Amino acid sequence: QVQLVESGGGLVQAGGLLRLTCVASGRAFGNYDVGWFRQAPGKEREFVATVRWIGSISTYSDSVRGRFAISRDNAKNTVYLQMSSLIPEDTALYYCAARARRSSWQTAERPDDYDYWGQGTQVTVSS
Repeated sequence: QVQLVESGGGLVQAGGLLRLTCVASGRAFGNYDVGWFRQAPGKEREFVATVRWIGSISTYSDSVRGRFAISRDNAKNTVYLQMSSLIPEDTALYYCAARARRSSWQTAERPDDYDYWGQGTQVTVSS
């Protein structure tokens, strides 16, 4: 069992930056793939980024690639999402998700790919 707690959200002006943090409880965190998703009001939950258990493999959605960076520190049971050049369309509730590690060829971009979820942290970008 893994419990996830997100933090770091807030209100920021367009063009600004934020760093989200996801802290996991439990052991063997290094054996988990971790993803970030977001959900805006009235919209479905969408994939943002993921980092595989191996750490060197990460993927991004087209909408955030080049602006966001995902990283992990297994010694701290923590995954980060560094967000820069924020735009109003990035406004959403951001969730951290985790699953036991899988082969790199297996998809990690769907909400159903993950077993554990945090409660979310709100990001609001003003124009």
